[in-house]
Amino acid sequence: MAVQLPLQFDLQSENNFDSFFPASNQELLEHLQRFIHDKQELQLYLWGETGLGKTHLLQACCQQAQHIGRQAFYLNLIDANPEILEGLDAIELVCLDNVDQIAGNADWEHALFNFYNRLREREHQLLLTASCPPRYLPFMLHDLKTRMSWGLTLKLKILSDAEMIAAFRLKAQSMGIEVPDRIARFLQQHYQRNLPGLWQLLDKIAQTTLMEKRKLSVAMIKRIIDQNGPN
Repeated sequence: MAVQLPLQFDLQSENNFDSFFPASNQELLEHLQRFIHDKQELQLYLWGETGLGKTHLLQACCQQAQHIGRQAFYLNLIDANPEILEGLDAIELVCLDNVDQIAGNADWEHALFNFYNRLREREHQLLLTASCPPRYLPFMLHDLKTRMSWGLTLKLKILSDAEMIAAFRLKAQSMGIEVPDRIARFLQQHYQRNLPGLWQLLDKIAQTTLMEKRKLSVAMIKRIIDQNGPN
């Protein structure tokens, strides 16, 4: 009997390659796209600090693969159950986000180890993200930690203050929100720049502009920041 695969509901359409600001990560983006199209490598491990766009890129890879007719599945391991891995080895490209978050959970580690071996036997591809390099993953299963290093490892580079604002404007544009130059200057001069804070601010902006049916303004930005704090 065929295994019933879980429904995929985590993909956000705006998380695509066009809405990702590359800065000094252009070569990394090109490698991810080759990984999807060429199918020569079986595994790629992407790591970097929180907020740099690991989830964005993983979802972009998944959507691009589906666009060219490949089976692809995105799964965020935070708050997921190990049973969800059953049957996913049938998928051509599996994208697992936040693998470091299941470290120390014996049930998860054994499930991921067995899934990894099944996927490898089928010669299907695996994309992984974490906040640290594979050698620093605090896994209890040594063999699982070793397998995380079998493929290519890529690091997302941090952005400068100006690049963060540019990334913010590009992501906002993909969500249908125009960020004029004066607002970009205001954010760069008066807002504490870090990407997690900027993404939270963008979510608040999206909610506010939708509810009020008004374009973004400096006054609105100030009000949102005052109501929600600087970060």
